[in-house]
Amino acid sequence: MKKALFALLLIVAAAAAWYWQDQRKDEETGVLALFGNVDIRQVSLAFDGSGRIAELNAEEGDRVTAGQVVGLLDNRTLELQANEQEANVDVQRQTLIKLRNGSRPEEIAQARAQLASAEASAARAEQDFARASRLRSPSGGAISEQSYDQAQADARAATAKVNELRAALQLAEAGTRKEDIAAAEAQLKASEASLALLRHQIDQGQLRVPMDAVIRSRLHEPGDMVTSASPVFSLALTDPKWIRVYVDEADIGKIKPGMQARIMTDSHSDKAIEGKVGYISSVAEFTPKSVQTEELRTSLVYEVRVIVTDTENVLRLGQPATVRLQIGAPS
Repeated sequence: MKKALFALLLIVAAAAAWYWQDQRKDEETGVLALFGNVDIRQVSLAFDGSGRIAELNAEEGDRVTAGQVVGLLDNRTLELQANEQEANVDVQRQTLIKLRNGSRPEEIAQARAQLASAEASAARAEQDFARASRLRSPSGGAISEQSYDQAQADARAATAKVNELRAALQLAEAGTRKEDIAAAEAQLKASEASLALLRHQIDQGQLRVPMDAVIRSRLHEPGDMVTSASPVFSLALTDPKWIRVYVDEADIGKIKPGMQARIMTDSHSDKAIEGKVGYISSVAEFTPKSVQTEELRTSLVYEVRVIVTDTENVLRLGQPATVRLQIGAPS
């Protein structure tokens, strides 16, 4: 037991000596070593609409690109409604075309022929009524009062028919009223807007990736009912990435935005990743509890983000990393 304890103390002492030497070397060469973790942005991806999931096309760990469709909702009802509305739009469009074109020449010729026929009938009725008037006498004529009245009524009816057909011909020649055309145009626009809304609702049933990313979590399966508040996938964005570090007050004045940095990780200790200082907090905060020393937990530090260029995609969310900043020339 004593031997094991002694060996443990030797290991701790060696580690402490190595850390002291490393820090001393950094100080001598003007390099500031900071320790932090890899951080990236994450997206909770959900459908814009609500309904039952029909299909999901991505698994955890898959790389997806911007615009890629990774899920579909069951939109059969909306598609049927859209087909019906599309047919209504076609009918109203043809009606509007008919109103704009007005009467065809054949229709005007037909109206003129009907008017000519009515005028001929009216002339004959007037002749019959004139004959009946001559044959009628107060003391009893060649025709009865009933026949006279009938001839008079037929003449009036024929005249009225002529007036009706003449007005119809004038309407046909004048064409459609502007108000009727405007009403038909408005009705067509309303139908087209309803169709566009249905198409938009159908499009909301497609789950598209907003930007290049990696699927972190698949939170639902086909058959599940979801709403716009129900995330289906959790995405980890591949760009940008940064190292979140915390700098004490004594060193914060040595760091400037844009400073070049070299980032090392335990899994790639032989190859540094290039980066530069981005965000520097202007407000001090207590050291996060993830720093497991009592002395540092009570210290005030400033958050600094070092933006990295990870072309080979070797850094992972939460991965520990060491950031080295060149803050001065070697003494």
